Amino acid sequence: MHHCGPTTSGEYVHTLQMVDVALGWSERVAVLGRGRQAMEGGFRRILERVPFQIHQLHPDNGPEFLNDHLIRFWGEQIIGLRLSRSRVSYKNDNRIVERKDDMLVRAYFGNERLDTAEQCERLNAIYDQMWVYYNPFQPVLHLIDKRVVEGKVKRKWDEARTPYQRLLESQVLTEEHASRLAGVYLAANPRQLKREIEQLRDHLWDEPKPKEALPRSQHSALTGSRV
Repeated sequence: MHHCGPTTSGEYVHTLQMVDVALGWSERVAVLGRGRQAMEGGFRRILERVPFQIHQLHPDNGPEFLNDHLIRFWGEQIIGLRLSRSRVSYKNDNRIVERKDDMLVRAYFGNERLDTAEQCERLNAIYDQMWVYYNPFQPVLHLIDKRVVEGKVKRKWDEARTPYQRLLESQVLTEEHASRLAGVYLAANPRQLKREIEQLRDHLWDEPKPKEALPRSQHSALTGSRV
């Protein structure tokens, strides 16, 4: 998702979001720009945190995703990874992540511009808290049946469960990941997390604080100069 505001000129912050279609588990990371290094850095951050194996990627058709550098990167990171892609002009092919973009990015940050390294760091601090708030505590529904009855679409959903609950039921976690996630779950307070997320968001566009000048003696010690 672009955080460019009313113009796409210049460099600005983007949100990379990955959603597992089976679990509803979501990962978000902010990157400054869409160059190879920024994109690889964002995906590395996700890979370090995601607690299960990724078997297939289904990205948008943008060149920031589908290029030689990133295809090589994913091939090196995950052996045997399958790569599919959305059909041109079929936005519904990525409807799950698009819905999460609306719910967990646009609903929080609107269409305001973010274009500094400090804002990127602040956004990632928010995403770190959202990771703990949404994956273990916020239930999701999965569509299990859809049919047309007498000209009307009838949908049937499964029982609402959190992505964390669905992950435990899948029995794919290693002992290390299971122990780490259990610790995160038991230590978290959802109400406090929600409050902290909102507080961090309220300060996202604050001007950066000026750095305090070092006393002359400290400055001299750092630079090796004499007083």
